[in-house]
Amino acid sequence: MSDPEPTTVVAALWDAVYARDWDRIASHLGDEAIYYDVPTGPSTAAVGPEAIVGRLKLGIEPLVRYEHREGRVASTGDVVMVEHAETWGWETGEECTLPFATVHRVEGDKVVLWKDYWSYDHLLDHAPEWWKERLFGADLWWLTDVTGREL
Repeated sequence: MSDPEPTTVVAALWDAVYARDWDRIASHLGDEAIYYDVPTGPSTAAVGPEAIVGRLKLGIEPLVRYEHREGRVASTGDVVMVEHAETWGWETGEECTLPFATVHRVEGDKVVLWKDYWSYDHLLDHAPEWWKERLFGADLWWLTDVTGREL
């Protein structure tokens, strides 16, 4: 049996992300997969499914609204690029729509690189203070510096 198309692998990952199905997210990631938020730099990456899920939970687990609007998807070889926007909503009424460009690299049936390009300042301008305090005071056990790695 041949490997699935990279766009199929990435679509399945995103379905799991927007369902906030943490186990299913992990199942779509390679053992040494890297998640890298470009605006926060390579020193704030996560490596491996457990760490990546931990990093995702930090930001999106407490949201009461988490909606996705997919834009264009482009693929070449093992690379899939997704243009999309997420609307984040907090229980205290604040909302923020974040435009993203995301680059994935796929090996077989797993995502091995996930790079998000978005505006950190835009998020912080709209997020409630309690969420920012949670973010800045969290246990960042998942933190891995990937500076110098080929991404």
